[in-house]
This record gives sequence, C-alpha cells and structure tokens, in this order.
Amino acid sequence: MIDGAIRDSNTLQADEDQRLALWAMRSSEGVRRVEVESRPSAIRLEFQRDRDRILHSRAFRRLKHKTQVFVPHVADHPRTRLTHTLEVAQIGRTIARALGLNEDLVEAIALGHDLGHTAFGHTGETILIRILAGRDSRIGLPQNVITEVGTFKHNYQSLRVVDLLERRYPQPGLGLTDQVREGILKHTRWRVSFPFPLPSTQGLALNRSCHLEGQVVAIADEIAQQTHDLEDGLRAGSVGLMDVENLAVCRAVYDHIGATLDPTDSQYRRQDLLIRGMIDLFVSNVVRNSAAKIQHFLNRHSIQDRQAFLAHSHKLSQTTIWFSRDIAEIFRELKSFIYQFIINHPQVNRQDWRARKVITALFHAFWTNPLNLPSYVLLRANEEFGFPYLRDVPLKSVATEVTSRYHSSPGFARLVVDHIAGMSDRFALEEYQSLEQPTLEQRFMGDLR
Repeated sequence: MIDGAIRDSNTLQADEDQRLALWAMRSSEGVRRVEVESRPSAIRLEFQRDRDRILHSRAFRRLKHKTQVFVPHVADHPRTRLTHTLEVAQIGRTIARALGLNEDLVEAIALGHDLGHTAFGHTGETILIRILAGRDSRIGLPQNVITEVGTFKHNYQSLRVVDLLERRYPQPGLGLTDQVREGILKHTRWRVSFPFPLPSTQGLALNRSCHLEGQVVAIADEIAQQTHDLEDGLRAGSVGLMDVENLAVCRAVYDHIGATLDPTDSQYRRQDLLIRGMIDLFVSNVVRNSAAKIQHFLNRHSIQDRQAFLAHSHKLSQTTIWFSRDIAEIFRELKSFIYQFIINHPQVNRQDWRARKVITALFHAFWTNPLNLPSYVLLRANEEFGFPYLRDVPLKSVATEVTSRYHSSPGFARLVVDHIAGMSDRFALEEYQSLEQPTLEQRFMGDLR
C-alpha cells in the first residue's frame, strides 16, 4: 500500500527519538507560542516547519542582494549575505550530525540568523546605532525619542523580523518555536537587559547559555565568516597568498591534511587547498573538542538519559560547542589578520563610506518628511500606533501632524529603522538615487518591494 511507504510525522518523530543523542533537542520538545497555520503538518516535524517558513520568507530572499564584505553587484563570486547563510547552514549540519544533534533545528536557526542584517554589511548596523543614539546632527532626533527608542543589533533585529515584521499569515511574524527564536538571538552576543524593542522575550531564556544546536550555529557562523572572507579577499587581491601562508593556521592546516604545497601549482589551486583545509581543520576540531566537553559534562553530573540531561542543561557553558584552546588561539590570529588586511582594505572602506552617506540620507529623508516613505510603512504607523494615515491628512495639516505625532514617537523612529534595515543594497541605492540624485529615467520602486 502507498500509505505504508509514507514516513509521516509520527514515524519521523520515532526515528528522531531513536537516532539523536541524549543531549540533542527533540522536535517534540519544540514550544510554539503562536500558531499561524490552522493545522499541523502530517509529514513534517516542528523544526522542519520553522526551517520552511524562514526559507519562504521575503526577508530570506532579500539576503541575495545584501553585502557580506565585498559588494555583490560588482562581480559574480564574492559572498552575499545569502551565500554566507547557506554556508553556515552546511557547516552547522555537518557539526550537528557528527555530534548527534538535531540537524533540522540547526538548519532553521542558521537560515534565520542574519535576517536582521542591514544592507552594506556591518557598516549599516553601525550607522543606525549612531543615528538612534542622537549622534548625527543632520537628523536631530528629539531627546524623548533618543531616550526611549533603543538601539540596533542585527541578531535582535533578526528576531524582530521573524516575530513581527514578516506578514505571511493572519498574525504578525512566522510563529517559530522558542528553540529556533532563541538560537537566532544567541548566535552572537546578547544581554539579559538590552535596549531593543523585541515583540516578546518569552521563551528566550536570556539568563542562560543557548542550547547546543544554537551553539553549533554560533561556531559555524564564525568558521564560515572567516574562511570565506579570507577567500574573497584573496580573490579580490586585498591580501597576497604569501602573507597568508605565514600565519600559524596555514602550518596547522598542512599538518592536519598531511599535504604540502606544490610550487608548480597555480595560485588558485593553492588558495583552494588552503581554504578547504581550514574549514576541515576547524570543523574537525570543534567536533572532537565539543564531544569531549559534552562527555565531561555527562560524567560530572552522572547523566545517563534525556530527562537527567534536561535537569542539568541550564549549567551548560556557552562554549560547550567550541574550539580547543590551541585552535582557538590560531583562529584569533586569523580573525585579526582578516580585520587588518581585508575588512580595513581601501576597497572595503570606500564601500563603507558610501554606505554611511546612503543610510544617513535615507533616514533623514524618511524622518524629515514621512510622505517619502512607501504607503505600506505609513499604514503600519496607522495600524500599530493609531496615527492618521498621512496620505489622507489634508495637505495644510500634514506638517502639524508630523510634528505633533510622528516626530514625538519612538515607535515611528523604529518603523523607519525597520524599513531601512530590511533594504537590500540595491534597493537602498535605488532609493538614495531617487531621493538625492533624481533623473528623468528613474522608476519609483518603493511600493513594489
């Protein structure tokens, strides 16, 4: 019978319970506080559903036009925020499978971890922080707005995207499980108390380390970022291969893979060998070191089953999934090298300078005259704060309405931040050109985004 060949959700759950290690999160343990669909899936587990919701979101699609380090529209091969995300997911699944962890949970977190990143890489984040802190005299936020609006950080914004800004269902957000939400937030630094308006902090366990699957994504993010930034820098000519080969990590790579460079090989062949070797070295080390730390944790607390692990899991260190001490040291050297010679390269700095001009100009245009915003953003102001829809306000009353309501509202400032943070590089540049450098040939794309 056909039905006998179908592995439904009950079969998949039984398989998961048998297959996963006792320290792995089960899909049956997923806590979903908001159910945005009318019925559960008959052939998918909870973390699979989360992964699919993220994959089909608009925010995920926009990652293809967001800068990682080198702007993506000047060449075909530099990483974008999307390809970075896919590499994090691949590395994360490899580590998770080797450690008996839940790959679906790891993949869902990895696919969602950078949804809150701005255009133009980390520079966009830096500029929004500066604006919200009132340190940009051109914009001049009122003091009450500066005091109440909070700041910006991409992992918090990623959570805001999946909890509030995505609108694929009758309720705001994607209705993800707490485990995925927690992993998205904790893939980089977080604090128990942080001045950022999350829709809800329930289920985030802010006062404890992340679960092991979330820790896998954090280290996979680090490995992917440093190795592909190095490869992109080599391809762009920001650094020379001979300089890289003087690093301790290169000697460790050659020792690890048991290979030596053939001087007759092309530069690209040597670069490819080196990058592959780095990823293999780092991933292999994380797996071995983390397995040893997990076993030590089990022995220390006399844990022999899942329930005992859950009872002690709050004692886990945030670096249970991490490098050994010697590899961590050479990884730090690699990060410092990349920051000095690639992140600080003139080509990247010129991109950063342009990003500052674009994002500052956009915020100024939207804040000074909210009618410059697309209609859907103004409708959000009406829906969330009860402000009159500005396009319905008589023209003679617009200035008064903007001054009395919009410019006194921290919520409206956050709406502008949400709008800018969601932009791809290309969309931000189109908006900047439309507002600051108009030409006869331009199209207005604002409401089509």
